[in-house]
Amino acid sequence: MATLKLDEDTVYTDLQTITHKLSLLKIQINHWPVEVDPQLHRLLAQESLNAEEQTQVLMAFDGYFVQLQQTADYQSRDLIVLHPGVPNLDTLLAKFNRIHTHADDEVRYIIDGEGVFGFVYPDGSQVELTIKAEEYITVPAGTKHWFNLTPQRRIKAIRYFTGTEGWVSHAST
Repeated sequence: MATLKLDEDTVYTDLQTITHKLSLLKIQINHWPVEVDPQLHRLLAQESLNAEEQTQVLMAFDGYFVQLQQTADYQSRDLIVLHPGVPNLDTLLAKFNRIHTHADDEVRYIIDGEGVFGFVYPDGSQVELTIKAEEYITVPAGTKHWFNLTPQRRIKAIRYFTGTEGWVSHAST
């Protein structure tokens, strides 16, 4: 279950309240269940996945991808798998754990593990959204945000793209 922490340490866990609090930034968050399939859950429980296993995982979620293709014109997707054994994990995370923006929407469906998105409101205040498995988030293009892993340091997320050329981190001031 997602949790939203405000600057003054107020914490919300109700998805409807979280959605309302993030609506000023036009961030969307939804709950999408992970299929009850023992083979899929075995793959999701593994720390790392080879290319064939990643393809199997992506195919298990094709229903959501088809839906996004039809409703939001998403054309491609990939699977990101982060865990403590990933070489240069801290260097990779350093690209995203500072405030930045993207020219394209950042769309993630967390299928295992958890991560923290930080968002900057127009008044400069910041909030932290911890997002967990079975949660789908859309961060609109141009939104000032950052991302990091929780202390668990493990996440599997499907990333959806209308095209890959627009998904680049831009440092924000």
